[in-house]
Amino acid sequence: MDRLVRILFALAVVCGVFSLPASAEEKGLIVFAAASMKNALDEVDSAYTAKAGVKVVASYAASSVLAKQIEQGAPADIFLSADTDWMDYAAKQKAIKTDTRTNLLGNSIVLIAPKDSSIDKVAIVAGFDLAKLAGNSRIATGDVSSVPAGKYAKAALEKLGAWDAAAPKFAMAESVRAALILVARGEAVLGIVYATDAKVEPEVKIVGTFPVDSHPAIIYPVAATTSAGPGAADYLAFLQSPAAKTIFEKYGFTFLIRTRP
Repeated sequence: MDRLVRILFALAVVCGVFSLPASAEEKGLIVFAAASMKNALDEVDSAYTAKAGVKVVASYAASSVLAKQIEQGAPADIFLSADTDWMDYAAKQKAIKTDTRTNLLGNSIVLIAPKDSSIDKVAIVAGFDLAKLAGNSRIATGDVSSVPAGKYAKAALEKLGAWDAAAPKFAMAESVRAALILVARGEAVLGIVYATDAKVEPEVKIVGTFPVDSHPAIIYPVAATTSAGPGAADYLAFLQSPAAKTIFEKYGFTFLIRTRP
């Protein structure tokens, strides 16, 4: 009988009926973050792992995609969106812990071209002719119906009076990083992305910056999900620390948290 019990227990472990004690499992956090966060957040996560000994696995995509994945039960501890709309959506779906929500970062949107383009120093003001500037080529940005960068781009162009003429020339990408790649490869003559994206891609150059008052404020909110593990609070605290601030600002983000000296 003892031998039979041992065999049954071994089979149960193999089949996953029993789990290992918590102390034997690797501690970790899963972070769902906007695609534009990748370079900066990878470095922040490495710093956090070095400090806390906790592995962080980050999944990057458009905020719209991530919000819907979290809503559908995807295993995430933290959601970091590139706009407040998709964080509002997650809150409405009861997918985040609203008392943990914080506006973490700011950004700006810029007009980019391939680094060897003849286009240079575009004055982005009311009435500027983006369609004429693009000629017979394409303009890349995130999908204007869902991707935050694309939504900001459309709002700015509408306010500046350039949207209607330029709209047929747009190539809508699934994320802002996908739009960045189209310009870097020369598949689009122009693109509208975040300033932080342009900063990390050597194959593009910034040819103009959109006025701050031409679009809604670009805000990156962060929150723990409703299924977050106990380590989420410490990670959120680190994101708001002076150490994280230094890294985020190095990549061009505006840090919205007031930190203590």
